[in-house]
Amino acid sequence: MKKTGYIAFFVVALAGLFYLVLTEKPALRHSQEPIPPYPYYSEEVSFKNIEDSITLSGTLTIPNKEGNFPVVILITGSGPQDRNEEVFGHKPFLVIADYFTRQGLAVLRYDDRGIGKSTGSFMTASSQDFASDAISALNYLKTRSEINVQKIGLLGHSEGGLVSAIAAFQCKEVRFVISLAGPGARGLEVLGLQTELIARVGGVNEAGIALIKKSNREVEEILNTTPDTTVLRKALMAYFKANAKQFPEEMVPPGQSKAMFFENSVNFMCTPWYQWLLKVDPADFYGKIACPVLALNGSKDLQVDAKQNLPLIYKAVKNGGNPNVAIKELPNLNHFFQNCNSGHPNEYADIQETFSPLALTTMTDWISMTIDQNINRLSQ
Repeated sequence: MKKTGYIAFFVVALAGLFYLVLTEKPALRHSQEPIPPYPYYSEEVSFKNIEDSITLSGTLTIPNKEGNFPVVILITGSGPQDRNEEVFGHKPFLVIADYFTRQGLAVLRYDDRGIGKSTGSFMTASSQDFASDAISALNYLKTRSEINVQKIGLLGHSEGGLVSAIAAFQCKEVRFVISLAGPGARGLEVLGLQTELIARVGGVNEAGIALIKKSNREVEEILNTTPDTTVLRKALMAYFKANAKQFPEEMVPPGQSKAMFFENSVNFMCTPWYQWLLKVDPADFYGKIACPVLALNGSKDLQVDAKQNLPLIYKAVKNGGNPNVAIKELPNLNHFFQNCNSGHPNEYADIQETFSPLALTTMTDWISMTIDQNINRLSQ
């Protein structure tokens, strides 16, 4: 795949853009992917989100059918994702679930609503709806005798980090939260820095960077001043058409015209998901979480910058009166927690590693310490 240095020249939907661009390479099997038979119990499960009248399907893995285990619910990132959060043949949630279960933790991972075997509509949902799905997963786990209901935690990747914070705010039965490359800043701030970082690593010169910033500011102004999505769609299309000549050809995904690319981007920007995500402040939720929080980022994450987002999560949790928060920037890892060269999205498919062993052990060590401390606190 050719490099797209102007990968986010305008403020466009993160999930939509990368879904369109990143499906070009064939899926390959990667070395970390576990091969059955597994040394643990694995079960296909389904559960209801009664509030939205949908059924979610997933996989529950348990160290042993007999026993009572802590459990982690995995929450996918932006865009339509299956239970393994698969991209380019990488299945990070399968790798995480396998590692966690071998370490004595049960894990529930599930297809997003409207994806795989889950019912409902993905395109009409927002992060708040996905939080409702996560709480439904928690309620289902409370019916399982193998699950220790005092040790149920949430782990969300990218947007899933924000979703986990929303769910923990809404449901006090969540005992811990892990954010993997989740936003701490507002959506527009995250995307603004993201476009600049990816462009710089992609080789865009300073004149190009200046143009990107100008375009982002102008699109942001349109987004902020046009709440009616019918009017917004017309305004964005008019803006893109007026600036089409400046838009570099290398930005357009293979097989698409500029007009098609602009239309896809605008459609995504007018969805409830995008409208809500761009304007929400994660601090409004992190500041009201009472359970322990761990936030991790890779030092080469160009999509959700560690230095922009980790301190804001830490500050929000602390300011809310919760001292149980830890943040860590892991060296040399990209947005998907792969060891990498530059962190540019065009590297994702070619990296053999699916998920850093350092990130895996960092999480399980923290979970072990946290659930033990939590049980001691509850018993006092």
